[in-house]
Amino acid sequence: MPSKIGVFPGSFDPFTKGHESVVRKSLDLFDHVIIAIGVNQQKKYLFNLDKRVAHIQSIFEGEIRISIQEFNTLTVNLCKENGAKHIIRGLRNSQDFEYEKSIAHMNFDLEGIETVFFLTNKDQSAISSSIVREIYKNDGAIEQFVTKPHLLV
Repeated sequence: MPSKIGVFPGSFDPFTKGHESVVRKSLDLFDHVIIAIGVNQQKKYLFNLDKRVAHIQSIFEGEIRISIQEFNTLTVNLCKENGAKHIIRGLRNSQDFEYEKSIAHMNFDLEGIETVFFLTNKDQSAISSSIVREIYKNDGAIEQFVTKPHLLV
């Protein structure tokens, strides 16, 4: 029986507890989850790629059903390269849904790749990487939003 592979794409700058929750929920449906870190040379990241990868690896240490890949192509192409038929996305609110719905339709039209949506936990619905970055840049504590934040420094 072929394994079900899901791809969870994002910049993960940083990888928040909301992201972590989505990955853990997705393991109930998928045999393998690829956390795909998008790399855009034009974008300025707060945390470099090596730190983001090491941070995510530390969170899922010992979980053999999770792998981490960097990519700089269309997500649907990454899915095809890895035999994945599903993209995993987390939704915090209705605005996320409206935005993600359009992308999901385009991904399906391009390559027949379906998108699976997971709601974030209610207590994590306000967490966004951009807000966490602002807190961090202004010397605020991010421990309640990011698992093992000390690994990002």
